[in-house]
Amino acid sequence: MGKLLAVALVGIAAALLAERLFTLRARLNASRQVAPLTLPTCRLVKGIETGSEDIDILPNGLAFISSGLKYPGVKSLAPDKPGEIFLMDLNEDNPRAVELRISRGFDLASFNPHGISTYIDKDDSVYLFVVNHPQQKSTVELFKFMEDDNSLLHLKTIRHDLLTCVNDIVAMGPDSFYATNDHYFTDFILMSLEMFLGLTWSNVVYYSPKEVKEVAAGFYSANGINTSPDKKYIYVADVLDHSVHVMEKHANWSLTHVKTLQLDTLADNLSVDPHTGDIWTGCHPNGMKLFYDDPDDPPGSEVLHIQDILGERPAVTRVYADDGSVLQGTSVAAVYQGKLLIGTVFHRALYCEL
Repeated sequence: MGKLLAVALVGIAAALLAERLFTLRARLNASRQVAPLTLPTCRLVKGIETGSEDIDILPNGLAFISSGLKYPGVKSLAPDKPGEIFLMDLNEDNPRAVELRISRGFDLASFNPHGISTYIDKDDSVYLFVVNHPQQKSTVELFKFMEDDNSLLHLKTIRHDLLTCVNDIVAMGPDSFYATNDHYFTDFILMSLEMFLGLTWSNVVYYSPKEVKEVAAGFYSANGINTSPDKKYIYVADVLDHSVHVMEKHANWSLTHVKTLQLDTLADNLSVDPHTGDIWTGCHPNGMKLFYDDPDDPPGSEVLHIQDILGERPAVTRVYADDGSVLQGTSVAAVYQGKLLIGTVFHRALYCEL
């Protein structure tokens, strides 16, 4: 009887393990292959060699780019090099990336930038919020952009117990923002177990100096976050659920779920066209390849254009796709006056004309 019970328990455990592996492979789109889809005019951005994980473009065409992310489980092309913030002026005929100098007193050696967001105050001063992972912890760094000499003045470092595994951020004021925590656990092994078990413990947090609170939960891995042009809605990408969630923002900064748009790819960061309200997102067509460093089968890239997400029938158009031969591990796509910037987790950046 005891042997039969042991055999039954082993069988149940094996079946559960097989089910979890199957589900995880499905969440990572492990079997998906993407057919290349090119744009007529594209070129790699010179000077960006170790990632362009997030991009935020100001209304005047200045694009901020975070580079050099070291993320657990994902390879880095320069593991010992500090991260950087680049600037591109998309009004130029042949825009180039320029590294921004950061003011003295900031710990550049441990700079590990992730998601970014900009805020323009009533005096037209530009503030840059940067998710940072010094020693794989999470902070938010607040900078002021000094346009006269293309530099960043570091104002303060923000830490809080609810900002545990921050991925992306959207600024809502000069010192307030929404942020996504893409995992509950900070330890890589526990993060991997969380993903393997399919736990929906990821969340969205609102931060201000007066109040910090969880405002949305129940995500497999909340990733990109942004806001509609009128600031009435917050958009959240759940990368492992292949979806974009629409949340209504209330006067007390809380969020309520409105709808979910399902996709067939792993949407990463979200950019919003301020004129049309359209969403542009960099995606991972096969997320498994991000975690398996195979030079013969690199992670591909995909860009989606989402129109009328608040309507009854949003239109989703695939604009660009690559098998990794040109661009690997796309994480973001942002537009400005017919120009498209495509960024990656650890690879290059691509500049295209639409």
